[in-house]
Amino acid sequence: MNNKEPLSLSPSEMEPASAYKLFQSLVAPRPIAWVSSIDTRGRVNLAPFSFFNAIATKPLIVMLAIGRKGALPKDTLRNIEETGEFVINIVSEELAEAMNITSGDWPSEINEFEILQLPSQPSVDVKPPRVADAPAAMEAKVTQIIPVQGTSSTLVLAEVIRFHLREGILRPNGLVDPLLSKPVARLGDNEYATIGKVFTMNRPKF
Repeated sequence: MNNKEPLSLSPSEMEPASAYKLFQSLVAPRPIAWVSSIDTRGRVNLAPFSFFNAIATKPLIVMLAIGRKGALPKDTLRNIEETGEFVINIVSEELAEAMNITSGDWPSEINEFEILQLPSQPSVDVKPPRVADAPAAMEAKVTQIIPVQGTSSTLVLAEVIRFHLREGILRPNGLVDPLLSKPVARLGDNEYATIGKVFTMNRPKF
């Protein structure tokens, strides 16, 4: 048994960079939304965000938290504010390197699909294209955009209006097989993870 006292830290007493590193490595693993968006001039953007999750089911609502690029909004947020729609592409292990490259601070006029020679497919209900080789993608339309008070982040809530799934990854029970979709998750700093052991537990009934 470990009798040592646990380490207790207050974010207010830490350097901001240290608090951020600790925070993001504790809130892990995090799913990655590889977001394709388009502006009103038709310029396409592709960038990853790991402050992403599902928050409601009727209707299906997802959230993205998007920071700023210095004093300016990131291209993804600006595009979403302009058009109200985007696509969340799921990152598989095979696409991890390409995803990481798109995390760079690319100029607004750069189309990451073209730079990486990444095949795209047209979406059905929204204008931004999707990543053709992604195991799954979700077309989404914005329901709310909420600046997070006291921070540089903006919360985007959106309804999922269409799914795209690679053939073979959907089980007969209606669940995606994670060992086939092989989603990449974000950990702390520059660390990532893939699915390892998968196990099942039934919920207790009273």
